[in-house]
Amino acid sequence: MTANDKKHSKPGKPAARGIRQAMSDLHIWAGLLVGWILYAMFLTGTVSYFKEEISQWMRPEVAHQAAVPDAAEVVPRIAEELQQMVPGSSQWSLGMADARNNVVSAFWRIAKPAKGERGFGSAVFDPQTGQKVSSRETVGGEFFYRFHFQFHYMPVLWARWLASFCAMFMLVAIVSGVITHKKIFVDFFTFRWGKGQRSWLDAHNALSVFGLPFHAMITYTGLVTLMAMTMPWASSAAFKTQAERQAMQSEISAFVPAGKPSGQAVPLAPLGDMVRQAQQRWGADRIGRVTVNNAGDASARVIVTYGDFERVSISPKYMLFEGSTGKLLEVKDQVGAAAETRGVLYALHLGRFGDTTVRWLYFLTSLAGTAMVGTGLVMWTVKRRTKLPHPDKPYFGFWLVERLNIAAIAGLSIGMAAMLWANRLLPLGMEKRSDWEIHWFFILWGASLVWAMLRPAKRAWVELLWAGCAALALLPVVNVLTTDRPLWRSAIDGDWVFTGLELTLLALAALHGWLAIRTWRHQPKRKPQRQAAPRPAANSPVPAARDVESGATAASAAMAPDLQEARP
Repeated sequence: MTANDKKHSKPGKPAARGIRQAMSDLHIWAGLLVGWILYAMFLTGTVSYFKEEISQWMRPEVAHQAAVPDAAEVVPRIAEELQQMVPGSSQWSLGMADARNNVVSAFWRIAKPAKGERGFGSAVFDPQTGQKVSSRETVGGEFFYRFHFQFHYMPVLWARWLASFCAMFMLVAIVSGVITHKKIFVDFFTFRWGKGQRSWLDAHNALSVFGLPFHAMITYTGLVTLMAMTMPWASSAAFKTQAERQAMQSEISAFVPAGKPSGQAVPLAPLGDMVRQAQQRWGADRIGRVTVNNAGDASARVIVTYGDFERVSISPKYMLFEGSTGKLLEVKDQVGAAAETRGVLYALHLGRFGDTTVRWLYFLTSLAGTAMVGTGLVMWTVKRRTKLPHPDKPYFGFWLVERLNIAAIAGLSIGMAAMLWANRLLPLGMEKRSDWEIHWFFILWGASLVWAMLRPAKRAWVELLWAGCAALALLPVVNVLTTDRPLWRSAIDGDWVFTGLELTLLALAALHGWLAIRTWRHQPKRKPQRQAAPRPAANSPVPAARDVESGATAASAAMAPDLQEARP
């Protein structure tokens, strides 16, 4: 061999990895490491677009209201009740009933909380009577909204840090995913059924592209809602004095501190007149909240706040009155450009500005985002299972990821349905009833993880999907047996909150049943194993070149059907 031949025979350096390969690894691991939390955040955030409707369903004792009550008449009724319930409270606030919410939500600060007691209280009131609602104790759909970004059973600050961390990973996964899939928009129109890994990739691509602008918007705006916590340095550097910080706070929030009472007892001026002034300025059905500071004191202040609905910004908009005289002290109608930008981004994330059609678009697109995260998690296991030396006996890391996928995806549906079951079945007078609704959510979710660890993967998928299907489908039946508001009666009465929610439950049950059937019928394709050619005997002659060529051709022809079947 010549020196030139030796030079060319040396193994070359491995080719440098391109940007797409690097982004592919980043996309995979950014999605996998926090994928289970992201799935829960996405799904609970999705249902939160209808949290008011869920809350109505979870309080069946409160009658459906066809018309929105007049806030100027409602506020004085409940204010009189609150002054008797919580005398000496430095602040109480009333969230008004509207077209989607049939109760008034009240919040107040406790003057002298006992040791171990929270410093605030809450209740819901009937806007027609002004009396405290004697319905079952429940947090309603508010739990799913709160869980979406601060989880449960952990300090709120830590939970919000965790949510921010996961949202950052989600944003990285979205950007790296777009870079990785150079034909992502073309692949959106391609879906191949029954092709194993190829099918999961097609589904992941289609779901990603379908709502790509929405997914990017919802992730980025979610980070904006928590930016004061995650990046406090800018505001700390810009606003150094207490007065400057209060001015900054007034730009982003309608909250007005109560301050110290004067000690001089003065009755409140008629609250209805103050609300009327706000209605004349904004409209009769635009009142979102009424807050009273130091009621019954000369320093009392009344804040009437504009609602978030039909306004693509949640920047503060309110009217401030002197509580003892009813005199208008301040009108907050606009904020600076930076605060308004934050208000718009925040409102885009919450989606409260939209009508029913817009909320359904939010819901469906966000549900597609939930499925995007779920298919990405499943695709990780589908892709790697074909490379395992023994697919039926995977290594521990693969086994753990697969079980976490089952519990995070199929188990979460069971847990959410379990909370609705608990709402109907727990005794009405049970102590800490609302807490136990939440406990059952986590108990059934945790039980699904245990089940997934004890069963073969495919059986666990199928069994838990069928369990989720049954739990969702039977909720309207449980409602018939435990309340006097069955589905057919709600439809006849025009109560589209109850009707729409229960029809949605049935549709989601059908989706879980379809997934269970598809999973049961799925047969993973195994790669064909090449058989080693028999070695020639020691005393046999070496086959001629023509014989070798014809043998290779025959082997290729014999393997052709298998190779054709294995091709995606």
